[in-house]
Amino acid sequence: MSDPAPRLDPVQLGAYFALIEVAGLLRHAVEQQLREAGNLSYVQFQLLARLGLDAPDGSARMTDLADGVVYSRSGLTYQAGLLEEAGLVVRAPAADDERGVTVTITDAGRALLEQVLPGHIEVVNSLLLQPLSPNDVETLARLLTPVRDHMRSAPPRSAAPRRRRGRS
Repeated sequence: MSDPAPRLDPVQLGAYFALIEVAGLLRHAVEQQLREAGNLSYVQFQLLARLGLDAPDGSARMTDLADGVVYSRSGLTYQAGLLEEAGLVVRAPAADDERGVTVTITDAGRALLEQVLPGHIEVVNSLLLQPLSPNDVETLARLLTPVRDHMRSAPPRSAAPRRRRGRS
């Protein structure tokens, strides 16, 4: 006789569904705010934020950005192209690898980021953080950090080696 299919107990199932629902509701509200405030998609905002807030020189390699925002290389290339057409970023060959591409935020990109960021912060505060005490926020961060790290321990698809066509 085969082993029964794995199951989640009611508490585990409730935690999973609550996390998925919270993430979905928050993302929907954030996407709406970003569209209204700056005509940006969520991924475009993530790219500008990673370049404008996380990268000391405002630049990053496309592969690193794809891994950071957990987005496909081709999808990120398309989104970066839209941002470049709008004058919000520039793309150039990476200095250390001619096959790599570096993306750099422009002054216009920084200005748009500054324009949408206050509303973004307000949405995150009002929907996610306001119902929690400061202690609860610390607990949430402490609980989610090892889960995120565990999930990141396997490289995202964007970081997996590409298969070469015509080879077995």
